Amino acid sequence: MLRRGFGAMLALGVGLLGTGLSGGAAQAQGRDLTIVSWGGAYQDAQREVFFRPWQQQGNARLLEETWDGGVGVLRAKIQSGANNWDLVQVESEELLLGCEEGLFEKMDYAAIGGREHYIPEAVSECGVGNILYSFVLAYDRARMANGPRSWADFFDTAKFPGKRGLRRGPKVTLEIALLADGVAPGEVYKLLGTSAGVDRAFRKLDTLKQDIIWWERGSQPPQLLASGEVAMTNAYNGRISAANQNDGRNFGIAWSGNVFTLDSWVIMKGSPNKAAALDFLKFVGQPNVQAGLPPRIPYGVTAKGANANLAPAVLANLPTAPENAEGALQLNDQFWLDNLDKLNQRFNNWVSR
Repeated sequence: MLRRGFGAMLALGVGLLGTGLSGGAAQAQGRDLTIVSWGGAYQDAQREVFFRPWQQQGNARLLEETWDGGVGVLRAKIQSGANNWDLVQVESEELLLGCEEGLFEKMDYAAIGGREHYIPEAVSECGVGNILYSFVLAYDRARMANGPRSWADFFDTAKFPGKRGLRRGPKVTLEIALLADGVAPGEVYKLLGTSAGVDRAFRKLDTLKQDIIWWERGSQPPQLLASGEVAMTNAYNGRISAANQNDGRNFGIAWSGNVFTLDSWVIMKGSPNKAAALDFLKFVGQPNVQAGLPPRIPYGVTAKGANANLAPAVLANLPTAPENAEGALQLNDQFWLDNLDKLNQRFNNWVSR
């Protein structure tokens, strides 16, 4: 969900990179390879690490666009018969829905290094994982030298007084409640698939309800911490690292039980630039190439071996660091596609009581 962003979105017009270099597979297809990502500081980093180096090594051309997500946008592109996007970075929910609806080409792993080249979580039928990010427990070290270490601590207002920030909605919130209640990560979705498990999650939330401040935008958790409105909050890991790096904050992260998900590259169905798209994916799937991204923006990457090329200080801030990944829970998109409506209704009723 990179539209939660790093800095303001940039208005990157078509053709931003489509000048100066000629040749390559994309040009031969009648139009240049068009790559669509999330804008802002993230796409700035992609440009330096992925886009320009690929152009230079292959004497190729590409165009950039940005988008704000939503499978309906992709559906409309395909249904119009005039789709001009080739390679798009999508969230895990969009990957699942778009694949089911036939909006994407099946991923040709033989052309991009093989399935075994990537961490298992990055491999799917219609896409290949590009970055991995987490919902983490964050706090302000300036106010709390001995901070929380787990979601159980998050719910312990006697030991750690103060308000708590949580993202408004059942998704991730119910997982956190069960993790705090001692449920092992591997059992969370089995429990949430039962009425008893959902009841248990809401009972746990009842114990914290009066101390919760709800947030809706990714920019809010660092602001809530900085102002002292909350003692701790769940947050996107990248937002917390960015606040430390760019705003001089001293926020801490408790990685135990973090809930992670991935963004993936997909090739739009019927793309005339499929060969060029696969060539790009093979290039950016190289561990040494991927390792250029995290020092610029703190997301984990998906090629096996990429972490070995990262400085320890960089790796320590990533969900893919071995110590951070231990005990993490992968967000189950199929569960939420099947259950979001009914759990949203129950959540909204619970909040309003």
